[in-house]
This record gives sequence, C-alpha cells and structure tokens, in this order.
Amino acid sequence: MSAAISDPRMQGRHSARTAVYAALVGNIAVAMTKLIAAAITGSAAMFSEAVHSVVDCGNEGLLLYGYRRAVRRPDLVHPLGFGRELYFWSFIVALLLFALGAGVSMYQGIRHALAPQPIEHAQISYIVLALSFMFESASWIVGWRAFAKARGSLGFWKAFRQSKDPPAFMVLFEDSAALIGIAIATIGIAGAEILQMPVLDGVASILIGIVLGITAILLAIESKSLLIGERATPALVAAICNIAQKQHGVVHANSALTAQLAPDQAMVALSIEFDPTLFTEQIEECVATIEEKVRAAHPEVVALFVKPQTLQQFENARRRRFGDYLFSATPS
Repeated sequence: MSAAISDPRMQGRHSARTAVYAALVGNIAVAMTKLIAAAITGSAAMFSEAVHSVVDCGNEGLLLYGYRRAVRRPDLVHPLGFGRELYFWSFIVALLLFALGAGVSMYQGIRHALAPQPIEHAQISYIVLALSFMFESASWIVGWRAFAKARGSLGFWKAFRQSKDPPAFMVLFEDSAALIGIAIATIGIAGAEILQMPVLDGVASILIGIVLGITAILLAIESKSLLIGERATPALVAAICNIAQKQHGVVHANSALTAQLAPDQAMVALSIEFDPTLFTEQIEECVATIEEKVRAAHPEVVALFVKPQTLQQFENARRRRFGDYLFSATPS
C-alpha cells in the first residue's frame, strides 16, 4: 500500500544559492583581472590563478543550471522527479576542477620550472592578487555563512560528509582553495623576484595545482556518494515514525528506508505494523492521515510509501538486505 506525496515541493535552499551567485560575481571580476595580469607579467603562478578563476566561473554556472534542472516536476518517465540532476552537475564540477584547474596549473608549473623566465612588472601581480584576495574573501564569508547555517551544531568534517546540498560546501571549498592559491602565488612571485629565482614561480604553480587536485578529489567523493544515493537524515526517519506511531490503529512504526533525491527532496518507504483487527478501509484511512501529517510537517518528503508489516517481518527483511549492518528499528 502506498501514498504518494508530490506537493508542495521546496525550492533550492536560498542561502546556498546566494553563496553560488556571490561566488560567480566575484570570480568573474577576479578572472578578468588575473588574465590581464598574467598576460602582462608572464607569471606561471598568475596564469594558474587565472585559469582557476575561469574554471570556478564555469563551475558556479553549472551549479546554478543544476538547481534549475532539479526543480522540474516529475513526469511519467521520471516519476520521482529530477532532483539528482543537481548531484550530477556537482560531480561534473568536481571533475572540471580536477581536469582543468589542477591539470592546467600543474602543466604550466612544470613547463615554467623546466624553462624559467623572469617575471615582468611584478608590482601588477601584487595589486591583482591583493584585489583578488578581497573579492574571494567576500565570497568565502557568504559561503561560510551558508555552510554554517546548514551544518548547525555538527563539526565541520561531519557536516561536510553528511551534507545533502553540494553547492553549500562546494563554494566554500573552492573559495578556500582560491585563498590558499593566492597566498601561494604571492609567495612564489615574491620569491622569484627577490631571490632572482624564476623557477619558484613555476613551483608555486605546481603547488596551486596540488591544492586544486586535493579539493577536487574531496568534492568528487562526496558528490559521487550523493549521486549513487544516500539515505536521508536519521532525524527525518525518527520524526516520521513518531508521527505514524501516534495514529490510531498503528501498533508499531518499525522504521523506514529513505533515499535523498535532492537537498530538499527525499523518498521514504515506511514500515508499519497495524492493528490486525482493522479492516482495509480503516488502514487506508490511517495511511491517508499519516500522509497528510507528514506532508504538513516535512514538505521535503516528495514520495511516501507505506508497507503494512509486523516488527518481526521487518527485522527479518532488514537482516536479509543488510546482513549485520544494523540500524535502529525503533524510533527514538
């Protein structure tokens, strides 16, 4: 027996989108100034930073495109909607950051390290890097606030691993990598100029590539996990089970299998043990009541499926599916 919940559907989280827009505006300004400075100075580190900013502009554009695609209504071919498109484009962003950002930076760094050339007009590089640091810092603050709002009381790493909204942490990671890259570029250019060692400019570009590569790998791992399919938060399961447990005719709300479809969309398969004396019509009425209350309390649940099942049947089915990987069957 099932009950489908199709509305209301929450739009993308406002704070995460705001962070993406802020990062896009900042990176456009930064990319233009860095490209001009790289052309004038011939610095490999500056060119790497320019490529990084250009890639970030494309990344933010893809994330916004993913948000737009994810909120389309379900159709007959995609009955659960298009929420995971955001996860797909987030994974593409991680790949682009690795292939273009890290790859080009490493290539440029190795090329300049093997054939170092003096940096011209280094003062222009310092001015551009200082302005870039200001732009990136403003974007980082917006991204940090969005991520802090989403993570609540969780620690940074735990919040990153449990987040269901890739742009919320992607913007923060990209801006953090950008700030580290700016610091490395500044040190590399200054070292190349002061010590008369142009090879340090190439070394800085290589280090920037390593930073971008590590960032891209972390983002790819988390985006892949979401794209494959992660469960919704345990708190959502507990809340839905509590709603069901309070309904007349429910002996025990066993637990639920969940799948996160998008940051604000989840599918829930709820296992309930009903009073064996209930008639079919009474069970259907109970399910309808649970559906209505879940819809009101948790609009992110876009599909709810209810399976009449005793606690023992549920436990047996869970063991067959998950083996020794246990989770609580009783709502807390």
